[in-house]
Amino acid sequence: MFNNDEWLKQAREDVIDPGREIVDPHHHLWPKPPLTYDLAELWSDTQDGHNVVQTVFMECGSTYRTDGPEHMKPVGETEYVVSVAERAAAEPKKAQIAGIVGHADLRLAELDSVLDAHVAAAKGRFRGIRHAGSRDESGAELRIPGRAPKGLFEDPAFRRGVARLGDRGLTFDTWIYHHQIPDYAALARAVPGTVMILDHFGTPLGVGPYEGRREEIFAKWKDDIAAVAACPNVYMKLGGMAMPDNGYGWDKREKPPTSDEFVSAQMAWYDHAINVFGPDRCMFESNFPVDRLSISYRTLWNGLKKIARDYPEPAQTALFSGTARKVYKL
Repeated sequence: MFNNDEWLKQAREDVIDPGREIVDPHHHLWPKPPLTYDLAELWSDTQDGHNVVQTVFMECGSTYRTDGPEHMKPVGETEYVVSVAERAAAEPKKAQIAGIVGHADLRLAELDSVLDAHVAAAKGRFRGIRHAGSRDESGAELRIPGRAPKGLFEDPAFRRGVARLGDRGLTFDTWIYHHQIPDYAALARAVPGTVMILDHFGTPLGVGPYEGRREEIFAKWKDDIAAVAACPNVYMKLGGMAMPDNGYGWDKREKPPTSDEFVSAQMAWYDHAINVFGPDRCMFESNFPVDRLSISYRTLWNGLKKIARDYPEPAQTALFSGTARKVYKL
């Protein structure tokens, strides 16, 4: 699925600002076909010209335990990623998996036992939990459909779980769709003691009934994101908008987009988020290999550097590495 190198090479560019340190705070690993993307594939991307020094693995349900209690099965993913990170450590000049964000059902009565198991398995790399809240009832045919239950963020048990992460010094990541951002803001206000990270701009959809409505969605999104930014415990991941469900159609083209096309299409979203959150609460992300369906790693980070180039140097440092290091304690 992600073996699209020949297609991506059609838009190969010279690397901009190759010495700038990058911490990529959001990538996945799928070691088994058909979604093969493991250390070799990750390094093929991170070593392709940009100076990516550290990464954070984000849960994706890839290597769960196949036996034992159901609620403990996600710990298998942490166990696997630690084994990959330890292999990577043998080549310190390449990007290192410095943090792991795993999964647990935050509604569980046994939540602490799952967190304890993740912490033990991670050998110092465990940083938090992602429990996706994505749910869309529009009838859109999504390539990566969310499966969260209705009203998840309002569930008292879920809110207790998010609060428990804060008690333990762990972070809470989530993935939602743009029309769910007000529900996310309500959750952030209800659990102010937990560091929360909103992935992928809140995933503005652009397919099905959302196709052709980008300006309308952007106008509402700007207000909704500003309301989230008023919650000081929330940080933003800026990226993940090259997924097919965002509706840009790049994955269907004869040639992939250039960095200039990427900037032209998405810069306004980046600028607004940085303006309302501030660079110290924003971090650029790749969301690879999912965004690889539409754009190469080299082109993506060139585009992000073009978006950031008019910001002061301290802001650029925060966006490319500083905020991620602070939030995930790297």
